[in-house]
Amino acid sequence: MTSFPPEVVAAVLNHMNNDHTADSLIIARAFGRPEATTATMTGIDDTAGTWSVTDSDGTAELRVPWGQSISERAQIRREVVLLYREACRRLGLNPYPEQD
Repeated sequence: MTSFPPEVVAAVLNHMNNDHTADSLIIARAFGRPEATTATMTGIDDTAGTWSVTDSDGTAELRVPWGQSISERAQIRREVVLLYREACRRLGLNPYPEQD
């Protein structure tokens, strides 16, 4: 399994947990925890993103696989955006417009 350097993981988690909390919650609700009230990204690797998700049953880990195995930092953003867009589709939500 490919591991990203700790500084890359920390930067991604900081960005997701400070700038995209609502997006993480949408991903959690669409990929296994439909009643989630909070979702905090806790990890990434070459095959999946991991969130700590809380709902009425308590807090649990949720791993959501990427669409493909990744090995480069730039691929992380693409895969998270794809998860978010698929989550919106599953939940019948309108995603944010794509940005360059």
